[in-house]
Amino acid sequence: MQKRIVKIAFALTFLILAAFFLWAFPEEEKQQEICYYRNTGYVFGTYYNIRYQNSKDLHAQIKEVLEEFDNSMSAFNKESVLSNINYNKSNKTDRYFEQMYETAHYVSELTNGAFDITVAPLVNAWGFGFENQEQINKEIIDSLRQFVGYQKINLQGHKLYKQLPQIKIDCGAIAKGQGCDVVAELLEKHDCKNYLVDIGGEVVCKGVNEQDKLWRVGITRPTDDPEGTNQELQTIVSLKDMSMATSGNYRQFYYENGVRRSHTIDPRTGYPVNHSLLSATVVAPSCMLADALATSCMVLGTDSALLLINSLDNAECYLIYAVEDTTAVVMTPKFNEWIEKQ
Repeated sequence: MQKRIVKIAFALTFLILAAFFLWAFPEEEKQQEICYYRNTGYVFGTYYNIRYQNSKDLHAQIKEVLEEFDNSMSAFNKESVLSNINYNKSNKTDRYFEQMYETAHYVSELTNGAFDITVAPLVNAWGFGFENQEQINKEIIDSLRQFVGYQKINLQGHKLYKQLPQIKIDCGAIAKGQGCDVVAELLEKHDCKNYLVDIGGEVVCKGVNEQDKLWRVGITRPTDDPEGTNQELQTIVSLKDMSMATSGNYRQFYYENGVRRSHTIDPRTGYPVNHSLLSATVVAPSCMLADALATSCMVLGTDSALLLINSLDNAECYLIYAVEDTTAVVMTPKFNEWIEKQ
């Protein structure tokens, strides 16, 4: 009888303690679960701003995956996979390079070469790439064009084959978007349901923000601002489960003999573009695709860019173009639904 009483007492004590722990500590866990973290830093020559809901701070893991990505795709990292390919030290690829190549090749085919990652020799020659600027003239441009053409590279069995050793690859028009996707993939692995990844203005967002509302993302008004100090917004869009990228000619440019040189080089001609389109913002399923399409729009110009995006089922765009001394906007119908009304 006494043993039975002891057992009952022990069981009651255990139940009381269990109830106490369930009452006290899950509340703390719940608070951790609803916590939004904000991680900021500098990568790929620009800033990053990452906000997400999780039970713990993931900044260490984010920095680790960004470093891994940099070691693969950075043209400024002399030991990266990309640099080894560019300077013919190796033709071995990795998963990041292969993901990039697949999307880049798709967009090149889609745009008949308006987007082309082999544009590097021309971008470098015009002074916007990862090598020193050359003295530029028609003869130099003509000589470099033989090293440009997405059909002149081929990915087979985790190796990239180039028709000519002088061919170099510039991932500047796709890598920031891909970097956003890489971080988003990490957050997904940690079961993050709500997050926003922003690397240099390229964005991936999912779910809602701290106020349980859609993520609000600004589109910068295009002005002559090479330092990027002017952050005046053209408009704000509310997004959920989307990726967005913006490309523009209003920051990266220089003047030579009174002529403004745009950083957007048309791979098909070898020369900077010369049209009225100032900024192209594209929403697509992946930020890598949005980034490549935004650059394609900047090469094509307003009318052709709108035709391109309207031909796709999975992309929308917002285009800002110059009209005499002011600017105008044209967009796909769906994009208008996301714009915050004043």
